[in-house]
Amino acid sequence: MPHLQSLPSPNKLYVAMVGLPAMGKSVIAYKLQDNLYNLGLSARVFNNGEVRRRLFPENTSHAEFYDPNNAKLVALREDIALINMYEAKDFLNNESGNVAILDATNVSAPRRHKIIAHLSDHPILFVECRNHDADLYAASVARKTKLSEFAHLSTEEAQASFEARIRHYRSIYCPLDTDGSGTDGCPPGAKGPENYVIVDSLNHRIITEHLLNEPPYYGLLRDLLVSDWVKGLSLIRHGETEFNRENRIGGDPRLTDKGRQQARLLAAHFRDRHISSVVTSTLRRTREMADILLEGRPEVERYALKEFDEIDAGVCDAMTYDEVRQLRPGIWESRKADKYNASYPGGESYASMKERVERGVKKALYLSGNAENLVIIGHQAVNRMILSHFLLRREEDVPYVYIPQDRYFHIVSTQSRKLVELLPF
Repeated sequence: MPHLQSLPSPNKLYVAMVGLPAMGKSVIAYKLQDNLYNLGLSARVFNNGEVRRRLFPENTSHAEFYDPNNAKLVALREDIALINMYEAKDFLNNESGNVAILDATNVSAPRRHKIIAHLSDHPILFVECRNHDADLYAASVARKTKLSEFAHLSTEEAQASFEARIRHYRSIYCPLDTDGSGTDGCPPGAKGPENYVIVDSLNHRIITEHLLNEPPYYGLLRDLLVSDWVKGLSLIRHGETEFNRENRIGGDPRLTDKGRQQARLLAAHFRDRHISSVVTSTLRRTREMADILLEGRPEVERYALKEFDEIDAGVCDAMTYDEVRQLRPGIWESRKADKYNASYPGGESYASMKERVERGVKKALYLSGNAENLVIIGHQAVNRMILSHFLLRREEDVPYVYIPQDRYFHIVSTQSRKLVELLPF
């Protein structure tokens, strides 16, 4: 009969992340940690890379360090993983922790077997992250190469090194839902662990759920995995443009003098506030707004996403609303009758742009790493779509949500707090 202390505890859990680099594992790991902490549970992330950098401050960023055919370096990496496991084990057993989150690739079947063998004192839930968005993959790789361990390399050298590291991991990658055939990179006959979920880390969607027995806190963890988590979003509309003055639709105009002054007021408002990242559309008016906001702040990450481009006005692009009413009365009447669903010929409706805007929000949150101070600079229709998600507006009311150019919306949406407030700048 096993010693009483070795029996699995009903309120202790290991969460082992799985996935190739740049798949969003750390974003999800820290999202789980912070939310669990806010809900009164003791949770902590244990990252293999942090152990490696702590124990081996000399350069271990070179791709050869991750070569699965180099037995000496494989043994060293396994020692690092084992140290991390036992630090997690100590947290659960000696520091009254509830959830220890192992943040590492863990892509090989032997590594996962080692986790199961050494952490048999409490249940283990494996969480594999997958993400097939090319833009996010490129942005994640670029962000990784800015870590201090790549500081001795040029941007091009750092990216090449990290891409080579990913290829090494890909060569030993065995998905959790292996079928045992040996054709998916896994050893023939390999099986997935007892309890695992596979997550689309961009869309917060469960791809596969495999539970032979439900681990502690699973209902809560599952809810966190599929939830958008907005710790702090400032949703801003670009400043005035000539098109705004002339009541024209769409186009790619620049800011007016008034618009640039609005941008300077915004910058002054945020001068003493931390900004983690700024996401704009690809159009000039939002990028000019960001240029002024971020003057003297080179450390702030910025991204331009097509998903946040203004509604496509098709044949009505650059026309005034009066011109649409006079020259395209059919379009005018259809939008008057049902503005949400009526499309501009050759363009979009609110309904048809919804999917791309929602995808943009998920990308922005992903790129920010769920940081607390994300800024999105968008357009009237785009910001209406974003805001309606948090305001729970009826579809027919979305095209009329008030989006001023001298105020912004501050949004928080977590498990424990919901807030939307309109603030001046």
